[in-house]
Parts: sequence; C-alpha cells; structure tokens
Amino acid sequence: MRPEFANPSAIPLPLWLIRSDTDGAQIPPEAGALAATWARSQNFTGKPGQICLIPDATGGLAGALYGIGATNAPGRERYALAHAAENLPVGNWKLANSPEGFDVAAGALGWLFAQYRFTRYNSAEPPKARLVCPDGVDGERLLALAAGEYLARDLINTPTSDMGPEDLEKAARDLAARHGASIEVTVGDDLLDKNFPMIHAVGRASDQAPRLIDIRFPGTGPRLTLVGKGVCFDTGGLDIKPPASMLLMKKDMGGAANVLGLAETLALLKLTESMSLRVLIPAVENSISANAFRPGDILTSRKGLTVEVNNTDAEGRLVLADALALGDEEAPELMISMATLTGAARVALGPELPPFFCDEDGIADALYRAGRDAADPVWRLPFWDPYEAMIEPGIADLDNAPSGGFAGAITAALFLRRFTGKARAYAHFDIYGWQPSAAPGRSKGGTGQGMRAILNALPEVLK
Repeated sequence: MRPEFANPSAIPLPLWLIRSDTDGAQIPPEAGALAATWARSQNFTGKPGQICLIPDATGGLAGALYGIGATNAPGRERYALAHAAENLPVGNWKLANSPEGFDVAAGALGWLFAQYRFTRYNSAEPPKARLVCPDGVDGERLLALAAGEYLARDLINTPTSDMGPEDLEKAARDLAARHGASIEVTVGDDLLDKNFPMIHAVGRASDQAPRLIDIRFPGTGPRLTLVGKGVCFDTGGLDIKPPASMLLMKKDMGGAANVLGLAETLALLKLTESMSLRVLIPAVENSISANAFRPGDILTSRKGLTVEVNNTDAEGRLVLADALALGDEEAPELMISMATLTGAARVALGPELPPFFCDEDGIADALYRAGRDAADPVWRLPFWDPYEAMIEPGIADLDNAPSGGFAGAITAALFLRRFTGKARAYAHFDIYGWQPSAAPGRSKGGTGQGMRAILNALPEVLK
C-alpha cells in the first residue's frame, strides 16, 4: 500500500487540537459555543489522545475536539495525531487550528504512519479517517517519508517463505527500476570469484544462494554508502537457536529493509541527484546443512583479515564485513551500516531506542539531534578502544563472538569498524526493526528505525 492524504476537494470535517491547563480544556472561540458546552458536558479535558465528537444542530457530526495535553508537557507517544487517525469516525478531516508549540508536520506524519496495514496475507483495512494535508506543510516530503517507512515495514513483515535472498534481490531490483538506479548482483560461487568469501560461507548452506546486492543511484556529489544486513532468516547455523529465539528471525534482514526504505525516501525527494548514493546488501539465509560453516572455522575476509568463528549465530557481522570492505574501497565521505545485530543492544536500551556508533563527534551529535527532532530517537554508544583486545583471539586476526558476554553491542561494532578506514566517516546502527506491541502510529511488527535521523542529519554531515 502507499501513503495518501485525503482529497481536499471533498468537504472535510474540522478537527480542533485542544490544549489543557489547570482550568481544563482550552476550547478556542472559533470552534463555537456549542463545542465548548458539549466538551464540558462530556468531561473533555484536553488530555493527550482524548476525543470529543461534536454534534451539529440536527444530531449529525459537525467535527471533533482532540486533546494534545499541556504546552511543553512531556509526551509518552511519538506521534500526537496517530491516535486520532485510528479512532475518529469515517470521513475526511482537516486540522482547524494549530496551537502554539504543536508540530503540525510531525502530527501529519504520524497520521500517515497510522494508516499503514500489512495486507499481503489478509484483508485488513486501514483506518477510515483520512487527513487533508495541513496548510503550510510539505505534503510531498511527508509522503516520501511515509513511503520509505511503509517499504521497510512491508519487507520486514514478510516471512522468509516469501522474503528469502532471491525475494530481497527482487525488492532491490524493483526499487532500482523505480528510480533509474543501476544494480549488480553477485550470486553463489561467483562470490568466491569476486572475493566475498564470508558472505559465501554464511549463506552457502541454504537452498537459496547467497548474494551481494549493489545499487548505485544516478547523481553526483558527496558519496554516501549504505550497508544493510540482509540475513533473511537466521537459524543460528550449527550453533542452532532455541525455537523461541527463531520466531522473529524473519526480521533479521531489518537492516537491509531500513537502508532500502531510506533509499526510497531519498530518491522520492530527489536528494539522490546531489549525492552519489550506493546501497550494499549482503543477502543470505543462515541455514543448517552438511556444508554449513562450522564453529572453529577460520575465514579469510575480503579485506584479508582472518576471522575465527566462535559462534555461527554471530553471522551478521561476517556478511557485513565483506560488504563494508567493498564500500570502503571507494573512500566515501560517509558510510553507514544498519543491522539487527545484537541482543546486547536490546538489553541495554530496549526495542525502541537503537544505539549507534560513530567516532566523529560532530556527525554523532547531528544524528542524535536529528533523531530527537524527527521522533526517530537514536542513542550514541562508544567505539570503546580498550575493548579491542576482546575481539582478538590470537589464532586469527579477529573473533566473531568474544566469550564472557560483556559489551556485546560494542564488541560487534568494533569488529565492523575493522573493515573500514578509508571512508571519511563511518557510523553503525544496531537496530531492532520490530515493534513488539501496537502503539499509535506504530503497528505491531516490522518498523523503521534511524531512517529519518539519518535523512535529517545529511545536510549537516554530508558535505
């Protein structure tokens, strides 16, 4: 499905955004005396998410009041209007006012996010309350943001039976075709011929051959390379996961979904015209078979670094390493990796706040601020150099799964950093890519994380 605003030619119902204070709901005079009287009779106080439907003189629906809380009051929900989108009656709606301090554009984006439904396997219908794009808001930008989010959610929500490496390649080819980008895919044993040995090792046990997807968008300017982990299902390999840990492993390609979603938004906004955008996705399934890679194996990476495999369930960093090494060879101004990489990140920060790692303070600050302002929060963790010894096993250059269980997100990030060095700057996002339970604007299931933080930071960091 595609995000849409309501057709403004249809007569919309007014939706009044109402603040609350110590005296109760602050109904603007423009809403009319009937609205104020009715709100009092319904005990409408303007608390966040409260809805009060306003009748007309004949008993029909004249509009609605929607509570947005007190000015400067901290909100627990990111998307202030998403609850309205999901709970207002059928019809077209238009914001009738814009209270001081209320971000109308963010509210409209939340409304679009609330419209999302994953309908590939059932006939779930989106909410019937539709919003006319508010005056003064860049509707095309919001639609582009929502389109990228929808794409990421769709890809993550699709089970591996329909989103294996071949299907992920098709999604990448479809995106490239939509935007006039070129695409090159290296498949199966060709990975060995072209020196992607770790991608091949992780994916060779699957019925669907491993592959490296390489998309280049037309455009000139600073070079931005996005690398997304595309593990379409992760059994854990020979270090097999318990059944409960496999239930969500269709989402282990969430990094790939997020970089494709971000690329979709960048292309729709035509920002790819003023940069050199490249997207790299190692697409594999970590399966179990007689030819699966084994604990104790030592792999030689594209960069020439040797890696001791101490856990076949730490496979994401292996496939990312070869892709990062390829991207680094062009020395882009900025290279970003996104991956559903470690449980340690979720233990530290939970499912909604993904950590990121970056050595450049200015870029890290810009990413944090952009995420905060775009309701796409991210939190910086350090590339902590004293922990480098933890990823050096002695028998090889690197260890893919240090023992001890400490600082798992940091040691994984340090591992990935070893495959960069020529890029002017590198940032890694350890995302979850999944909404455990439904919330306003965030349906249960696949979700984008970090995309808008990166997008909004680009003007500052990609110079």
